[in-house]
Amino acid sequence: MKVKRKVICLVLAAVLAMGLVACGEGSASDSEARKLTDPSGAEITVPGKIETVAVLAPSLAETVVALGEGDKIVACDTSSVGLEGVPEGIPALDLSAPNMEELVALKPDVLLVTNMSLYDQEDPYRPLMDLGVCVACVPTSDSIADIESDIAFVASVLGKDDEGKKLVDSMQEEVDRLSAIGKTVTEKKSVYFEISAAPYMYSFGKGVFLDEMLTLLGAENILSGESGWLGVTEEAVVAADPDVILTNVNYIDDPTGEIMSRPGWSAVTAVKEGQVYYIDNMASSLPDHNIVKAMAQMAAAIYPEYYGE
Repeated sequence: MKVKRKVICLVLAAVLAMGLVACGEGSASDSEARKLTDPSGAEITVPGKIETVAVLAPSLAETVVALGEGDKIVACDTSSVGLEGVPEGIPALDLSAPNMEELVALKPDVLLVTNMSLYDQEDPYRPLMDLGVCVACVPTSDSIADIESDIAFVASVLGKDDEGKKLVDSMQEEVDRLSAIGKTVTEKKSVYFEISAAPYMYSFGKGVFLDEMLTLLGAENILSGESGWLGVTEEAVVAADPDVILTNVNYIDDPTGEIMSRPGWSAVTAVKEGQVYYIDNMASSLPDHNIVKAMAQMAAAIYPEYYGE
């Protein structure tokens, strides 16, 4: 993990020293403006003074709040409504197809988006950029190191480099603590992590931060032979016979009970031994600093003998 920490430090240094993203011609005339390159590879210009921010992803909203800049959020996506620290009563926009006229009317100093917003349209934010709005894209990351780099980038955009470093350092300390214990595990348990319930079961293989977290905890993902986010069949899970089943499904009343009562699953070790647990949905699904909360919950569920207090 020391190598990852060095990578983050280099990212922070590069963000401070280099010119990276160009967000809009209007802000380029500001003598205090900074040129950066956002995680998507686009060149933008960050205005010298930022008073208003619009965010179109709950992970970005949580990051802005954690950096102490939540009061500057003037618009968010619908999934960010109600998040702690996000102002109440602000415009809530569709994440994948936000109302451009509404954004133009708001004219935030900075708009933070992911690759989930208007990704199928060519140059969708041109009207905002022509007004001088800095549009920075932070594509969804699939590794802990990349998530930390994204936090450092957002912190730099907002002029909160020190706060960003503290947030990343705190996050990495918890990852290091949990992974150090994971290295002591002698008998690895197999795990199935469900993020969408039957009949449309969904999970993940390698190349996803949740898989990385399972590995660091000393566990084995039953789908580690595959890559990315993927659909799963009941037959495949039953055949894999996981020792532990985790779920972050939050759209049914009793997700663990639903798994325990599935026809044909009674012989699965995790079901037979009652090793089915719920993991906080937001912490485990949003690629931001809160993934360590989910990691701690996963650790306690899989290996209470190692991680129990």
